[in-house]
Amino acid sequence: MIWPLSKRLLLQYSLKNILLYLFVSIPQWIQCDMRYFDMTVLGKFSVVMADPPWDIHMELPYGTMSDDEMRKLDVPSLQDEGYIFLWVTGRAMELGRECLKLWGYERCDELIWVKTNQLQRLIRTGRTGHWLNHGKEHCLVGVKGDCKNFNRGLDCDVLVAEVRQTSHKPDEVYGVIERLAPGTRKIELFGRQHNVQPNWITLGNQLDGVRLLDPEVTARFKKRYPNGIVLNTSSTKI
Repeated sequence: MIWPLSKRLLLQYSLKNILLYLFVSIPQWIQCDMRYFDMTVLGKFSVVMADPPWDIHMELPYGTMSDDEMRKLDVPSLQDEGYIFLWVTGRAMELGRECLKLWGYERCDELIWVKTNQLQRLIRTGRTGHWLNHGKEHCLVGVKGDCKNFNRGLDCDVLVAEVRQTSHKPDEVYGVIERLAPGTRKIELFGRQHNVQPNWITLGNQLDGVRLLDPEVTARFKKRYPNGIVLNTSSTKI
């Protein structure tokens, strides 16, 4: 059967979009040092989530970034309109609010993670806290633009979830974000291999190489980094 030209073009267009959706829905990631990585190759996202290695003036099992390095991150290039979820703790709560303002966001909400142990009981001897043991963590939510097409008011601002390895945030946050902005492009900063998710691009210097499937992002990335190396050789793992 020979289809009319318009029908054949429609079918090709549909197949192209189906294949593109299948590609970008698979987890993608880039091993990189975000202090030096050119964020503009990635395009724009509806949601940004970050769990930065804040310098909270405590001994931690990983390297940290200075306050100025955090302020200078090129987060603004990732988003024209949408939300940012920024994990903070200790003194970083104030610095996080400052960074949101510098990056062009208005703080609109806050998500609280209440930590439990394997018996589903509240953690009373948290590993952080100068004066009181912290049994919770905060995630600041910032907004940029009108965001009229997002689903508001579907979820509660409290997550109750079990503590796992250091810095491993609850997986439930991805469900909250997906319900807020279903089917949109999302990016996570300072992620590790356990963070990679469908429909997300994850950046972090502890990831396993580079895995990009979005054709447009891949083309821009290869043009900017022809050898595929985006780690600064002098950087420490954070």
